[in-house]
Amino acid sequence: FLFVPAVEVKIEVVIPEKERSKEEMSPNGKASPLIYKVNGTARHYHLEEHPIASNPYHNPKDVVEASVCHVKDLENGQMREVDLGCGKALLIKESGEFHAVGHKCPHYGAPLVKGVLSKGRVRCPWHGACFNIGTGDIEDFPGLDSLPRFQVKIEKEKVYIRASKQALQTQRRTKMMAKCISLSNYNLSSTNVLIIGAGAAGLVCAETLRQEGFSDRIVMCTMDRHLPYDRPKLSKSMDSHPEQIALRPKEFFCTYDIEVLTEMQVAAVDIKNKIAVFKDGFKMEYNKLLIATGNMPKALSCKGKEVENVFNIRTPEDANRVVKLATSKNVVIVGASFLGMEVAAYLAERAHSVSLVELEEVPFKKFFGERVGRAVMKMFESNRVKFYMQTEVSELREQEGKLKEVVLKSGKVLRADVCVVGVGAVPATGFLKQSGINIDSKGFIVVNKMMQTSIPGVFAAGDAVTFPLALRNNKKVNVPHWQMAHMHGRIAALNMLAHGMEISTVPYLWTAMFGKSIRYAGHGEGFDDVVIQGDLDELKFVAFYTK
Repeated sequence: FLFVPAVEVKIEVVIPEKERSKEEMSPNGKASPLIYKVNGTARHYHLEEHPIASNPYHNPKDVVEASVCHVKDLENGQMREVDLGCGKALLIKESGEFHAVGHKCPHYGAPLVKGVLSKGRVRCPWHGACFNIGTGDIEDFPGLDSLPRFQVKIEKEKVYIRASKQALQTQRRTKMMAKCISLSNYNLSSTNVLIIGAGAAGLVCAETLRQEGFSDRIVMCTMDRHLPYDRPKLSKSMDSHPEQIALRPKEFFCTYDIEVLTEMQVAAVDIKNKIAVFKDGFKMEYNKLLIATGNMPKALSCKGKEVENVFNIRTPEDANRVVKLATSKNVVIVGASFLGMEVAAYLAERAHSVSLVELEEVPFKKFFGERVGRAVMKMFESNRVKFYMQTEVSELREQEGKLKEVVLKSGKVLRADVCVVGVGAVPATGFLKQSGINIDSKGFIVVNKMMQTSIPGVFAAGDAVTFPLALRNNKKVNVPHWQMAHMHGRIAALNMLAHGMEISTVPYLWTAMFGKSIRYAGHGEGFDDVVIQGDLDELKFVAFYTK
């Protein structure tokens, strides 16, 4: 029995004033402007310059100090959530060194202490976002912000925390970004970077360009009426309003000079003259182009498809309208896709009845296999969702213009006040057919590991592309996951700036239904065996998809 005297641990929280590497600094200590060509003209871009303060805490009243633990309380590879009175930090010990960062994932607020620590990174337990423990920087997605980094200081075997209250309370840090310094050099119909599409891929591309010091004009355009928003919530949290699920507030785009043209559809791209032609006839010149248009939901081809109260969930307004119409009414969902199943789960408690029509014999069979699919189906059935499998819709019947019944090919007639269609999607690339950009037989844009298309200076990202997946021997795949769209956008931006960065991330998706979350890592297309560990009936299991 060895008595060890108590030793206090102190962590000092420092929010970095600068986010630039030594390579970006010139000998006089100022940012070296990097030259970037637009329309043949050299322009400069650099980060905003801020004097480096000797004291990182401008307001002493914003500082809190607290002791957290014995220096030997943590073994290498361990993490601990520590309370500083006005907020918490995540204390980490790896390779004999202490680190401290924000304790919540900035994406949805997951406790990172329940995540995985490996090789200098902590990975979120919910949706797989990954953060560098030394810098707090986000290195894998989803999410846009990094963690605040708290400097750990050990003196005489005591380690103390000194933290900014604001950093402890916000638990997030937006990386330093440049602003546009050359808007006056442009007319309205000319930009350096044009991004078609304002989803995760487009937004991350724009933010990464600014984070890397790019200070020329960036224009995003979208058919949507809203600024970029959290699209997965449309089927998981259907009554969310646009402002509640916005990825960034309006002020953010103004502050960092990221222009967003809403309700603007590109009709054609002239790659020879580097011009995007919009549906209303407006034309815009560009130097670099990112195509991140995502996909378009497939429509039903049956009789009566134009009837009122039949929806594809494409916008927040669609989702809100469905919830309103479905409350205490009869709902029919066509397609046991992720969207269809999530909508069924969300409406099960709100609607009078929920019926789900699917061509396969079990949901998710191609994706999760029959055994997992049946277990999920059983959970839905115990929550009053009725399945009509191995059949499809033959007719939508109306009364006074509004949906009344859904007729199945099996002959069954279902009462329906509202119908949601989730039978898959196709890439939104029709406008590129005459462009000369390489598109495969299914309509996907073909890109390399740097997200470059067959045309120099034209990049593509997100649900509309096929790209070489490293973990499947560079097989060209389409991975329409929210996390992957973020990474595509980042890789595209870095390669617009000639960084030569290749994509190597592992695909990751999640779905949430009736309080259960299914998380899926990898790309199991073409599996021939499923190895299950755990209890499938209790939905507490791990499934390995092998070939």
